[in-house]
Amino acid sequence: MANTADAIIDRRRLRRKLTFWRAFTLFLLAAALISFYFLTSDSDGFSGKRTPHIAKVRVEGTIFENDELLKRLQDVENSAAVKGVILTVDSPGGTTAGGEAIYEAVRKVALKKPVVAQVGTLAASAGYMIASASDHIVARQSSIIGSIGVLFQYPDISELLAKLGVKVETIKSSPLKAEPNFFNPASDEAKAMIHRMIIDSYDWFVGLVQERRKFSREQALALADGSVFTGRQAIANKLIDELGGEDEALGWLKTKEVNDKLPVIEWKPVEKSSLLGLFFSDSAVKMLTRYLGIPEESSGMLRELTGDRMFLDGLVSVWHVDGKPVGAQ
Repeated sequence: MANTADAIIDRRRLRRKLTFWRAFTLFLLAAALISFYFLTSDSDGFSGKRTPHIAKVRVEGTIFENDELLKRLQDVENSAAVKGVILTVDSPGGTTAGGEAIYEAVRKVALKKPVVAQVGTLAASAGYMIASASDHIVARQSSIIGSIGVLFQYPDISELLAKLGVKVETIKSSPLKAEPNFFNPASDEAKAMIHRMIIDSYDWFVGLVQERRKFSREQALALADGSVFTGRQAIANKLIDELGGEDEALGWLKTKEVNDKLPVIEWKPVEKSSLLGLFFSDSAVKMLTRYLGIPEESSGMLRELTGDRMFLDGLVSVWHVDGKPVGAQ
């Protein structure tokens, strides 16, 4: 019996030790993950941003008035270590106000240091607006450029409501208040009001392109009919300055007395340094998708399907393919 009791006590001691070492191992793993996160984050102390370099800033996806991006551009502007900037643009556009805010931030950077825009697949509408804020635009031969213009879209679900037997009553202070709306066909007066607003913003956009690309008013208007161009067509129309990629962007910076041997350091979005932020950051999600055997592209596809673009409000400068087959009405 004594031997049995001793064996039980020994097993309990062993179990307690195993529990302790398991907990300690989990603690070390968590500490290592957190340390890795901070060491590989975009903090000034670890990324080499304090030494002379060329900063790369990405403007991708649907354009909004992005406070984090605006702050990042301001930091680039104020950094004495940044000797030149490569603005990588790959965007179909977005809100006109968002494009305006980023455009102005890029212009502030360009007043202090040379900025070159490198277009990837697409720089259309507000995306092209932002690229035009740079001092030099480089694009691929097959890049999509242009779509200069402004639009306003809203759904009219009045027929659907009528079929469902739903009627929306509205009491308002004046006929144009909250017009147009989802629930009634827009009046001619409401359409005229929106058209005046669109034309005013369009006139501003055309003037911006005219100024940045050194066009006459007639030249700018001829290219601002909403058309998109390949990179080859865009250079012929002087919407861009050069065909190529990052090498050509670096070559242009060299002409502005920026040492092309300097390292190119990407100024990435700053993620919140919370534990939840660590485990649900983009990098962590990508690691998880790889572990589960899911293609990494799925996250981007989901973001596209759930649709930042579905929730654009107000005046927008955006280009997209509507998906209709040729000849569809």
